[in-house]
Amino acid sequence: MLVKGRTKVYDFNFHLVWVTKYRKRIFSTDEARNDMKKILIGIAEKYGVVINNIEVLPDHVHMMISFPPDMTPSSIVKSLKGTSARMWFKKYPDTKKQLWGGHLWSSSYFMSTLGNVSKEIINQYINSQMNKYNAGKPTGKS
Repeated sequence: MLVKGRTKVYDFNFHLVWVTKYRKRIFSTDEARNDMKKILIGIAEKYGVVINNIEVLPDHVHMMISFPPDMTPSSIVKSLKGTSARMWFKKYPDTKKQLWGGHLWSSSYFMSTLGNVSKEIINQYINSQMNKYNAGKPTGKS
């Protein structure tokens, strides 16, 4: 999507993925997944990040995002992960007991531009993740 600002025009689109610490299934209920979605959408709006698609799975997050060229990918990730963790622990303090050290997210993440793959393919991929996750019959780890 072409975005026009006063001094810039851009079309940056990224696929962003990150996982919970130790791949713990923190978001194993619909309520938990929806709460995290709302948290992430609110943070994105605050920082001027457009979420084109989002899926919160029990142990990771997929997003297709766009943001202005004066922002760096690492600053976006830091804002999304750091702020969402603080907000999550404020609402769900008992979650820290499942996470040794009290970190909600793993320190790593994956981000790619959508140059070689169309937005439609990324959207289909993100939208299919919950079905694939459930079909894999994940272990009962929480």
